[in-house]
Amino acid sequence: PLKLGQLSRMVSAKDANAVREGLTSGQIDIVIGTHALLAKTIKFRDLGLIIVDEEQHFGVKHKERLKEYRGDTHVLTLTATPIPRTLQLAMSGIRDLSLIATPPVDRLAVRTTVGPFDPVVARETLLREHYRGGQSFYVAPRIRDLNGIAEFLRDELPELKFKIAHGQMGSGELEDVMTAFYEGKFDVLASTTIIESGLDIPTANTMLIHHADMFGLSQLYQLRGRVGRSKQRAYAYLTTSPRKKLTDSAERRLKVMQSLDTLGAGFTLASHDLDIRGAGNLLGEEQSGHVKEVGVELYQHMLEEAVAELREGGAPSEETWSPQINIGTSVLIPDTYVADLDVRMALYRRLGGLENEAELDGFAAELVDRFGSMSSEVKHLLEIVGIKMVCRRAGIAKIDAGPKGAVITFRNDQFVNPAGLVEFISQSPLDVKVRPDQKFVYRQTWPGDKLRLKGARKIAEIIAEIAAEA
Repeated sequence: PLKLGQLSRMVSAKDANAVREGLTSGQIDIVIGTHALLAKTIKFRDLGLIIVDEEQHFGVKHKERLKEYRGDTHVLTLTATPIPRTLQLAMSGIRDLSLIATPPVDRLAVRTTVGPFDPVVARETLLREHYRGGQSFYVAPRIRDLNGIAEFLRDELPELKFKIAHGQMGSGELEDVMTAFYEGKFDVLASTTIIESGLDIPTANTMLIHHADMFGLSQLYQLRGRVGRSKQRAYAYLTTSPRKKLTDSAERRLKVMQSLDTLGAGFTLASHDLDIRGAGNLLGEEQSGHVKEVGVELYQHMLEEAVAELREGGAPSEETWSPQINIGTSVLIPDTYVADLDVRMALYRRLGGLENEAELDGFAAELVDRFGSMSSEVKHLLEIVGIKMVCRRAGIAKIDAGPKGAVITFRNDQFVNPAGLVEFISQSPLDVKVRPDQKFVYRQTWPGDKLRLKGARKIAEIIAEIAAEA
């Protein structure tokens, strides 16, 4: 009962005009199309649902255009490799996220190899696919690279038939080439990234990517997804120029591609992309951000606080703030104690999530069990975390401790039990006072790190007890 329309550069001008009129009048129920649907000449009578497939091909401008149609239109975006900005929106709770991680039955992962281009290996690879009855893709980053690939195929592989495809070809010619390849009339399709998405050719199970360092991470993943779409084992060879030194980010991209060769790894790969490139400006057109300056996890934490604040219409919950403790001593897990960087980062993350003294004691026992007796830096770190737990109970935002005592700053410059604090100051034999700027000053002689840590904890516990009496 539904009337469908189609709009892209493959549609004739007469049919395209009919589709535009049908959308304006409301006669067409569902329209399927490319970026052509985002043109300003398109008018919808009553748009209710937008489904964006291969979302990574749509820039920020295109997505802003989608929003202009109607504020309450439902939007579903689908992608194997979300771009960093979209992944960031989903992970921070601004957009809802669903994962499909189950591959089709009998589907095998694509074997991925990265290395400098070798004509002998390329020839053997393409011939092996040909002799097992399959077809191959040979992908280049630029149209001008296709001539060199065509020359290589003519000279080195005269036994194989090949054709070229790229976006500057006429729509009729391009359609003829793709149809012939689908029907198995030639062996190798040399193309640009025009084949990146939307193709499902079960007989094509080998792909060579020329100058793989010039492609983005999601592009490489999408290209690799064009092979291995049947029960056959597929192979992807990512080649680089032997004479060209790779940039650090290109090397990271290729390493990620080689390591993530399991099925359904798109989300993990997109997370790596987010880490490498940063999340960009979430609300504008700029796509370069400063996430890597603070690290993705800290950025996520900050963003979660901001989203929670906006949703609840108030300040972030009490659980999300962290006191600052400045003792003037080294507090860290040194690489001489835990050599592996990833393990150290995981330990720091766990340490940040501990909530009480029992958990802290258990963590300390685990460190000794796994890595041996703790160094002084690690002991100081655990003591600082313990002081922070006390400070949260006491409402202390910051402790600055030095050889002559400590200056304590209360959260929001307020204390829950000011009367109890005044009583403590008046009765205390110690040199304590509250300054006009609401900071609490505790004078003591603490010549060493151990005394400062012990003293800071003691005064924090006293203030926590006064706060508990409120």
